[in-house]
Amino acid sequence: MSFNELALHPLVLNALTEGGYTEPTPVQAAAIPPALAGRDILATAQTGTGKTAAFLLPSLTRIADLPPQRMPGAPRILVLAPTRELAAQVTQAVRKYGKFMKLTSGDIVGGMPYRDQLRMLSRPVDVIVATPGRLIDHVQRGRIDLSEVEVLILDEADRMLDMGFAEDVDFIAQACSPVRQTLLFTATIDRRMTGLANKLLRNPTRVAIEATASTALLIEQRLHHCDDMEHKRRLLHHFASSDDVTKAIVFAATKRDADTLARGLNDAGHQSAALHGDMTQEQRNRTLQRLRNGQLRLLVATDVAARGIDVPDISHVINFDLPRAAEDYVHRIGRTGRAGAEGVAISFAARADRDLVMRIERYTKATLTLHVVPGLEPRPWAAHTPSPSSARPSRGRPGGPSGKPWLKNKSEGSANKPQANAHGARAR
Repeated sequence: MSFNELALHPLVLNALTEGGYTEPTPVQAAAIPPALAGRDILATAQTGTGKTAAFLLPSLTRIADLPPQRMPGAPRILVLAPTRELAAQVTQAVRKYGKFMKLTSGDIVGGMPYRDQLRMLSRPVDVIVATPGRLIDHVQRGRIDLSEVEVLILDEADRMLDMGFAEDVDFIAQACSPVRQTLLFTATIDRRMTGLANKLLRNPTRVAIEATASTALLIEQRLHHCDDMEHKRRLLHHFASSDDVTKAIVFAATKRDADTLARGLNDAGHQSAALHGDMTQEQRNRTLQRLRNGQLRLLVATDVAARGIDVPDISHVINFDLPRAAEDYVHRIGRTGRAGAEGVAISFAARADRDLVMRIERYTKATLTLHVVPGLEPRPWAAHTPSPSSARPSRGRPGGPSGKPWLKNKSEGSANKPQANAHGARAR
């Protein structure tokens, strides 16, 4: 199937052609036709599957032939995103896919000055991408009128619930037109998400794209056992000194840890910076721009960076601390191996992290291949602790007898190089 076979507006198709996109990804092929038919959508899709285009392309098609919007601050399409970074990414996609439309758009996020947002809201606007908190602030002050919203989109709705935005999302939905179309995209479905979907969606079309297996195949996943925090730091500095690590994101558990690790890496001569929620949006934007243009080689981040950051040339993701939720592991490692590039995900695990490793293996249906850096070997307990995981080895690499990665070490540098991603460019 090609995009030309979908009933997208010619101006949207022109933008796709210019961007080099010819074939829809699975989530786009499944979600676009019912969305174009006006159906509500409940879609399960991981990051990197092209979900942004899956909800933007039909939404832009819907408003393409409408007369120009004349009411100030009354969007026709509203996209809710959990983080400022994701909102900025979606806003860029709106402008890319709506390039040939007479379209006005902008983002409304916290941590940014009100001046520019007020200037945008003083004029007619077709598409607003927003984080819930700042949007509600403007709604309550009468600066935004959501009664004209024709399409309400919730991007990464599970993350919004995790961040405590359930009541905010409900408030925003109630302020939108009752005859709107609602498109809800989430990485996971649980009882909370089912409740939200039942409240917001009318007879939705269900779209489910399982991306965890493909993620495991496209990214080489390595596991390093660690004795203690000092052992972790020594391993981190080893990889920071490696020529193979051209640009990396290091994930830490807390904001304080991110700052401490970034300082330590800088003191050792590595171009590094922290990224976390205590920074202003201008600071976060400036840090990400430095990463994109090569002024930074290592970004030490909390999970604020796991979703919504699209830097195409990340060679490695290093989990200094493992995430508490297995789905967050998938979002983290999805920062590498993008747009057909090879990627490597390295995870450090202490003895107390064994349950987290097993949870990740069950969720991804892939074992994490155990590696050892010569000279930085863990104490004997780690190399001989069996894992009950029965998952298949990551990228087809046997991790030891019976596929149990805890039974056999692989020296660093002996692993086969990962196969290149066979997929072409994706409309994200």
